[in-house]
Amino acid sequence: MTGQGNPEGIPPGPARRSWADVGPRLASAAVLIVLTATALSVGSYLFAAVVSAVYALAYREWETMVTRAPLTSGGMALIALVGLSGLLYPLVGFWGPVGVIFLACLLVLTMEREHIVWRIAGLVLFGALITALLAMRGTEVAGIWAGIYLGTVVWMTDSAAFFAGRQIGGEKLAPDISPSKTWSGALGGLALGTGAGLLVWLWLTDSPIWIGILLSATISILGQAGDLAESAIKRYFRIKDSGDIIPGHGGLMDRLDSLTFGVFLVVLVGGAHAGFGAIAGGLLYW
Repeated sequence: MTGQGNPEGIPPGPARRSWADVGPRLASAAVLIVLTATALSVGSYLFAAVVSAVYALAYREWETMVTRAPLTSGGMALIALVGLSGLLYPLVGFWGPVGVIFLACLLVLTMEREHIVWRIAGLVLFGALITALLAMRGTEVAGIWAGIYLGTVVWMTDSAAFFAGRQIGGEKLAPDISPSKTWSGALGGLALGTGAGLLVWLWLTDSPIWIGILLSATISILGQAGDLAESAIKRYFRIKDSGDIIPGHGGLMDRLDSLTFGVFLVVLVGGAHAGFGAIAGGLLYW
């Protein structure tokens, strides 16, 4: 005997996809875009303060994730040092963040031994990200355009992967790492991320189109790789989200993971082309 919801002989229809989280996701994204665009445009100490605060809070999520315990006074000191590292960049440049992160690593050596490796890995990662973002922005107008280009590729990739994966579904991309990700989402993200990046590239610069396509596609792929890398770390520590600070998105680490490898690529390409004192110009103008 069958239930009323599934009459005999009629196969069940496909499960309805829930879009209830789209509203909070869009609202949160709008706030983040406005904050990022404002800080990027002003630059200098405001951009350094915003980047430092964001990654200090991201390290807070990392600290609670790897220790699986409430914050201690030592953990709060590490968070404060991550924030301080970026604030020193406009004053003394590269060596400011390096020196502060080195001191933070020394502090870790005085704390419980079982978390040393993961704590130092987080400090080095977030310190490097802060330094890379501030170096990319620099003091020239080109830093604004480089930030807009990078942000467009990363955010369009994320958005397209989310909507294409949820709407189309299909074969899983990496079921052992992130069961919700699909090949349709990955390809949709790559297509829109590359296309949107190319449009911004053509708007900002007269540099060759093939460079814009290559860079945009690579940043898009690296963005998805960063997302998978964070998913693998979260799976290792058996957590779903790194936090709940951003409605619809989870934690800051969940929102920033796609930016990680792309920022490093931008710094390496721009620095190799025009020197590490002109990263943004080296990225955009060929």
